[in-house]
Amino acid sequence: MTLERPSTVAFEDGDADDATVAEAALKRRTTAHARVHLLRAGGLLAALGVLVLCVLLSIAVGAKSIPIGTVWNALWGFDASYDHSVIIDLRLPRTVLGLFVGASLGLAGALMQALTRNPLADPGILGINAGASAAVVTAIFAFGLTSVNAYVWFAFAGAGAAAVLVYFLGSRGRTGATPVRLALAGTAVAAVLQGLVYGVFVVDDFVFDQVRFWQVGSLVGRDLDIFLKIVPFLAAGIAVALLLGPALNAIALGEDLAAALGAHINRTRTATAVAIVLLCGGATAAAGPIAFVGLTVPHVARAVTGPDQRWVLPYSAVLAAILLVGADTLGRVVLPNGELEVGIVTALIGAPVFIALVRRKRMAQL
Repeated sequence: MTLERPSTVAFEDGDADDATVAEAALKRRTTAHARVHLLRAGGLLAALGVLVLCVLLSIAVGAKSIPIGTVWNALWGFDASYDHSVIIDLRLPRTVLGLFVGASLGLAGALMQALTRNPLADPGILGINAGASAAVVTAIFAFGLTSVNAYVWFAFAGAGAAAVLVYFLGSRGRTGATPVRLALAGTAVAAVLQGLVYGVFVVDDFVFDQVRFWQVGSLVGRDLDIFLKIVPFLAAGIAVALLLGPALNAIALGEDLAAALGAHINRTRTATAVAIVLLCGGATAAAGPIAFVGLTVPHVARAVTGPDQRWVLPYSAVLAAILLVGADTLGRVVLPNGELEVGIVTALIGAPVFIALVRRKRMAQL
């Protein structure tokens, strides 16, 4: 007994020391996580502040110089003068549409890259852009529709139909809709549809002339009527996308582990696909296929937040809106005469940024 007592006491003391060490480590981890979340929240608020500044610049700056006092009066006391009409009827709807289109493209790109586990995924890889383009060309070629208001629904329907076709082809077989099969099916469908579009361009110059400005991506001439038609789909897609962060985090651990943790893999994939169709279909129908926003912005967001989709998704939405609204504003003033389409400006900005991100030694993982 006299030999056992010291060893028992020593064991109890060691156990208490281990518990103290574990508790201290847990407290440090909790503090570190809280600090990280606080920094991410602060960064998101700062990005929202930049977005508000971009929105104000988009309303105030354009090809026609209008005094800032007139801009302010137009927002709070519209008097139907020419300058007030430029602000209310042209710049304001264009800015609001750019805000939603940018956020939608950023979220769609982040969802695609998370769903396909492919860092190069964008609205083109699942055939969304090609489906919208084919539908618009068909509307002009077969039905003679020439205004954006007339063929916007064809673009939306084409984007949705292409996404459904890609999912149908990619989900055939025993393995179901794996990321690789979806990407391959999307690439094949996009190639076929682009071939049809180019074939129509060759035989009908009128169709090419009508669709060329929509094809490069533009917010010019988009009035409040187009925004009101599209915004319910974009708002629904944004809401669904922002709710998918935890489920996508679980799937990122691997399908087997995600299933073991109780994640509903097929339900998450279906909801993600529906959100992508709503976001890409609506954005492409309203503004045309705008490149590099959905591809580049999620990489920037992951460089700031890491791979946590709960933060990647809202960051992607805000940063993409900044990029699109800012690019549209820049395109109005960069040329001495006329404007540069926003799709061209985003490509000129997005391509160097994407190359710089790819060349980084450490790139944020999906």
